[in-house]
Amino acid sequence: MHDYEKARTDSVADPDSFWLEASTEIDWIAAPTIGWDAESDSWFADGQLNSCYNAVDRHVDSGRADQPAIIYESPVTGQRQKFSYRELQTEVAKTAGMIAAHGVQKGDRVIIYMPMIPQTMFAMLACARIGAIHSVVFGGFAPPELAKRIDDAEPKLLLTASCGIEGKKIIPYQPLVSESLALAAHRVPAVLLFQRETLRADIADGWAQDWSEQLAKASPADCVPVMSSDPLYILYTSGTTGTPKGVVRDNGGHAVALNWSMRHVYGLMPGECFWAASDVGWVVGHSYIVYAPLFAGATVILYEGKPVGTPDAGEFWRIIERNQVSVFFTAPTAIRAIRKEDENGELYPASDLPSLRAIFLAGERADPDTIKWLENRLDRPVIDHWWQTELGWPALATCLGLGDTRRKAGSAGFPVPGYRVDVLDEEGEVVAQGKVGNISIKCPLPPGCYQSLWGNRDGYQKAFASYPGYYETGDAGFCDADGFMHVMGRTDDIINVAGHRLSTGQMEGALAEVDGVSECAVIGADDQLKGMIPVAFVVASAMQDETELAAACIAHIRSEIGAVASLRTIHVVAALPKTRSGKILRSSLRTIANGKKLRIPSTIENPDSIEAIVSKLAKASC
Repeated sequence: MHDYEKARTDSVADPDSFWLEASTEIDWIAAPTIGWDAESDSWFADGQLNSCYNAVDRHVDSGRADQPAIIYESPVTGQRQKFSYRELQTEVAKTAGMIAAHGVQKGDRVIIYMPMIPQTMFAMLACARIGAIHSVVFGGFAPPELAKRIDDAEPKLLLTASCGIEGKKIIPYQPLVSESLALAAHRVPAVLLFQRETLRADIADGWAQDWSEQLAKASPADCVPVMSSDPLYILYTSGTTGTPKGVVRDNGGHAVALNWSMRHVYGLMPGECFWAASDVGWVVGHSYIVYAPLFAGATVILYEGKPVGTPDAGEFWRIIERNQVSVFFTAPTAIRAIRKEDENGELYPASDLPSLRAIFLAGERADPDTIKWLENRLDRPVIDHWWQTELGWPALATCLGLGDTRRKAGSAGFPVPGYRVDVLDEEGEVVAQGKVGNISIKCPLPPGCYQSLWGNRDGYQKAFASYPGYYETGDAGFCDADGFMHVMGRTDDIINVAGHRLSTGQMEGALAEVDGVSECAVIGADDQLKGMIPVAFVVASAMQDETELAAACIAHIRSEIGAVASLRTIHVVAALPKTRSGKILRSSLRTIANGKKLRIPSTIENPDSIEAIVSKLAKASC
């Protein structure tokens, strides 16, 4: 039997035995004797461990002390640093001591609002070292979004830096953090700020304390034992109401699943180099920059830059070549950006990247044309795979480490061992092959998946309410005749912009606050580069200049949500198409925005609105 098929069969037939066997690859203080515990809704409930020890210290103890653990590549600052596992242990232990000196203990929360620098990784691992719960907030979020996360997590400490760098633009963090602290109802007891030479912040008035000064007087902290089910981190993801959802990840299941995935999904061995070109503010960064590669004893790339413009479309290839990267993971958007700038591969290295075995794509659906272009360029596997913040690691993939090489452009592959995936209709029945339905996963979810939302039990249970015994992913798709799974898009109002999951409902709420806006609707339109982009349709409350109103809407979205929202297209219209019950026909707006022919729904109350919008968009495109 094929290794993949055997692993998949074993994981379904006896999940407890399968995952208890996988758990032996992790170092435990008290090894678990049970797999899934229904009473506590957790994996390895009687196990005790420390995630930082598994990511750092155990490799020092087992002879990998001098192997590079992290390679920091920052083309935007011209810096390049290597940290061995021994050096990483020293940095993390000192950072943990600095955090503990501010009263942070096991179970306390720490907000990390920092750019892609080594200190960010040190801070995350340091929290894990002392049993604190970290919550990393992507540096592109505006103050109101950071404030919401502060109020929800109620941290004892906030860690930040003097600036971030987005491409060639320097973003001062001081005004963003100061405004967030003023907006938040929760008072954060202390703020530590790491000063970057690119731009130093003024902290003379004492609103923050100097990171380096605090670190210099800190004593190294030892690893603190935690239970398998104790939270490791909270990662906030967009909610349909505009209120962020705090996905909680446990320690034990997370360590077991991510460690297993490195070898069996990605085919990476200890000592090899892995690069996920993401941000630590997103789940890919948590799982495959900070934790999984280090659990597996690999070398990981921490990259501060862009696929193009820092300095050009050849930077990804140079980093792969220089660091002998074995497996590379990025978003389809990045590849489309590189292709746009270097269609003929003039910046592709002559060496043909001999260390590189495969590229994995995720974060959004990879269109077949992009995959074909990249495979022709590389002459090695380009694998689209699928998962979510809630899941924490791949659910659909081609598992290279299990000897599987089957792939089909447009498909995310097959269910990863441990996941029992079905496509269901609205009544919860499994649909026929080739028919689109709701992608759902049988419970219990495998180790590494979320087991709660922070302070929001009802919100968590909602994801399991539609289909008893299943987790509803919120994605639509189908299984073809060959068993390949195809993920087609979201079933709710969460859209995927260049791998960033954003709520159109949240954007609508912000637009409704703009003076002059009486009604609005935001939809996700197809985009060749980013996969999807938000497009807004706005009804003005009075006669006014459409250009000025659109500009005010865009500025307000940037202020309230951040540039990550990428809302740049505003159509000011006379009326929105609605049903007789008053529901806005967003699906019709989406069809129009994508330039497709629309069959006017019979339920529409005001068909003239559709004709007016079609005419307006046609004139705008001329």
